[in-house]
Amino acid sequence: MTGAAPAVAAFAEQEVVAAMAPSEVCCHSALLYASAEEYLVEVMGFVRGGLAAGEPVAVAVPPAHLVMIEDALRGDAGRVRLIDMTDVGRNPGRILPAVLYAFADAFPADRVRIVSEPVWPGRTPEELAACVQHEALVNLALAERPIAIMCPYARPALDEAALADVLATHPTVIQGEGLLRSERYAATDVLAAADRPLPEPVGALHMSFDLANLGRVRQAAVAQARRSGMPERRVNTVAVVVSELATNAIKHGGGGGTLRIWTGDGMLTGDVRDRGRLDDPLAGRRPVPPTQLSGRGLLLVNLMTDLVRTRFAADGTTVRFAMAIGEPAGGEGSGHG
Repeated sequence: MTGAAPAVAAFAEQEVVAAMAPSEVCCHSALLYASAEEYLVEVMGFVRGGLAAGEPVAVAVPPAHLVMIEDALRGDAGRVRLIDMTDVGRNPGRILPAVLYAFADAFPADRVRIVSEPVWPGRTPEELAACVQHEALVNLALAERPIAIMCPYARPALDEAALADVLATHPTVIQGEGLLRSERYAATDVLAAADRPLPEPVGALHMSFDLANLGRVRQAAVAQARRSGMPERRVNTVAVVVSELATNAIKHGGGGGTLRIWTGDGMLTGDVRDRGRLDDPLAGRRPVPPTQLSGRGLLLVNLMTDLVRTRFAADGTTVRFAMAIGEPAGGEGSGHG
């Protein structure tokens, strides 16, 4: 970066080692920027470098940044896939299948470049925790893919805990001295820490289910959604989501489970618990080939809801989803995303 702030320069001396060259496989980097000007210089350098190399390029960022980048591209805007991340990536669990995998899979013979900005002002603490988990999973999911991913974060907006998460989930960092290796990279530790107990709900409807009463569970969820004032289109989505999670529990979780569903803070939230053990941290985040006849349940849940959190415990698995009662509103792109 040009004109790096003193705090960033000092950080560079403490937290990174020798400069690196981009590899032929996954290069997942955090861009730590100090101003809008630095953001634009670094992102446009990354984008134009990809275009010059003949690489497919996508930019998935919040709307304010999307407009800024589109203006800077001018006549080249048609050569870059521009994506509103506050729409596609509202649920961080959607970013891998709907943005990163989707774009890379569209160009199987090419190395691709993607600007992926998962955090913006207005993200809730639960959404931010899901973003950290997503960033850690990128390295596991795409380790052997020919892809370069730049994830912008505004350094002045990061407290020490947030900065530590960025360094732990990105193998490389882009700042004043170029592409540098993060000494704090520890994605495996981040994933282990993310598997924590979920907050207990207050006033939730609670139902046990098995194959015999699967329909009643779906009906109860639909009734709760309608009572909340949710538009009918989204009520139908709740029905599909609960059906998929309950069916997974019946098939893979010991023949049944429990549903809890509740409302609060403008959200309808539910979870399904079962006795199964889900050992794949990427479950629900990989695209499913059209020829595959099953295995889409968790993927559909991620694609259809506004937030998904999963808890893996010794005695079973909990998948929690949340949906805005009204139509979800996107965030605006500045701040630490």
